[in-house]
Amino acid sequence: MLRNGAAGGGAAAQRPVRVWCDGCYDMVHYGHSNQLRQARAMGDYLIVGVHTDEEIAKHKGPPVFTQEERYKMVQAIKWVDEIAPGAPYVTTLETLDKYNCDFCVHGDDITLTIDGKDTYEEVKTAGRYRECKRTQGVSTTDLVGRMLLMTKAHHSNIDEDLDYRKHTDNFGKGPKGHSPWTGVSQFLQTSQKIIQFASGKEPQPGDTIIYVAGAFDLFHIGHVDFLEKVHQLAERPYIIAGLHFDQEVNRYKGKNYPIMNIHERTLSVLACRYVSEVVIGAPYAVTADLLDHFKVTLVCHGMTEVVPDKDGSDPYEEPKRRGIFQLVDSGSNLTTDLIVQRIIKNRLEFEARNQKKEAKELAVLEAMKRLEEEKH
Repeated sequence: MLRNGAAGGGAAAQRPVRVWCDGCYDMVHYGHSNQLRQARAMGDYLIVGVHTDEEIAKHKGPPVFTQEERYKMVQAIKWVDEIAPGAPYVTTLETLDKYNCDFCVHGDDITLTIDGKDTYEEVKTAGRYRECKRTQGVSTTDLVGRMLLMTKAHHSNIDEDLDYRKHTDNFGKGPKGHSPWTGVSQFLQTSQKIIQFASGKEPQPGDTIIYVAGAFDLFHIGHVDFLEKVHQLAERPYIIAGLHFDQEVNRYKGKNYPIMNIHERTLSVLACRYVSEVVIGAPYAVTADLLDHFKVTLVCHGMTEVVPDKDGSDPYEEPKRRGIFQLVDSGSNLTTDLIVQRIIKNRLEFEARNQKKEAKELAVLEAMKRLEEEKH
């Protein structure tokens, strides 16, 4: 997707199309990854600007992750070529020019500054704005809601829970209805979505096939650090991540875990640049069948506790017997539990933030509606 540029002697020099995206990328989920995937497909090189903690706190409320954690998370998404740390909250032509970007891409929802202005106004006016479709069925707001509610209704194959239904009906509903951007709609997994996220690469002769398994819930920096370390264990690593079904995760984690169901966790893990393949609904015990089927050379696990299988046996018994099991210290102490604790600690601030965000979005919708009516 090269673009013609003026060159001496009348010859048209081809230069790559550079695309800009920016955002908070706090609690990065597959909705963010899907936006970046679509943006990358519009050009040849994708630069992602990530806002600082200070900017986010000013315009939106407290971020869950620190800026360092957020920079690393975005860098781990496989469609990102470069990140721009400390990008300004309002996207300007000056920023696009500084990074030599042709245009910027955002989802078809609205982002507003503290005083209710569209943060993309300037680049839209200059014709250097493109839009991609927002991923239905996920928002950071909904994930926060699931954590605070402590219900299990978001798991696959579970009868719907009345509290969760009430939450999805009311979430962010002000007195005037609810915003289509922050409100909750159900995520529907399709084979097409998995194909778009999957690498599609088969292991090649000479690759080291490494198997890792777990919940990979709320895919976060702890997971990224672990997978990066595993990736460094071989010259040509081919990492297969086995994801346990919701009911299995709930058996060993308890409470309302996993926060993300199996379909959502699959996309989050597939978006990571270190992962080549995902087993959806992997058996809890790493069996001889599984190891032989994928021709696994090495099985890795982090430093978190390994809960015994239903019959009390060690799920890693077989790889240990074969001498191919390795513990990997990611150097990160961040777990899904800790993230949930961070959020519950900030609970009141988050609830206030979500209501404010909703009210701002509704005000913009009202204004857009009025403009439409005035035209007719």
